Amino acid sequence: MTIHSCLQNEKKAIVEQWFDKVVSTYPDDTAKFLKSQKDPFANPVGQTTFSGLTALFDLIISGFDREAAISFLDPIIRIRAVQKFTPTRATRFILDLKPIIRKFVQQRLSVADSIRELLALEDRIDELALLAFDIFMGCREKVFELKANEMRNRTYRAFARAGLIAESADNPS
Repeated sequence: MTIHSCLQNEKKAIVEQWFDKVVSTYPDDTAKFLKSQKDPFANPVGQTTFSGLTALFDLIISGFDREAAISFLDPIIRIRAVQKFTPTRATRFILDLKPIIRKFVQQRLSVADSIRELLALEDRIDELALLAFDIFMGCREKVFELKANEMRNRTYRAFARAGLIAESADNPS
């Protein structure tokens, strides 16, 4: 049995443990809700995260497609980018997959091919972590840009109401 087939057989348990790791980064009450509420309409964050992790796991064990990885990572990272996570805390969950996988395949590590296969798998996880960081930083830049534009527009409108600037055709508000 290869590591790939071992991981495929244990997919459900691995993804559930990975989801638990992600959920553990939230406050206790939120974590309990994310784990217990299965209705996707009542718990869109939990559903988005779980389905994204499942798809990412499939990508990691079957090969790596950068565009597909971005499409599955983006919703998870967007959620975390607006929740005041630090970049490390927002993206750490990807690297948390490594020890989970190692636990499931540790009996197979004595075979040289299995070690090479595991290292290739971990390289894909590392690539995923770097993509997650890029997505996170892009989301944060957008949030800060939106805040700056709103503050600029609010200040302009306040000055205009106070008569400190003349209204013009190129008014940003």
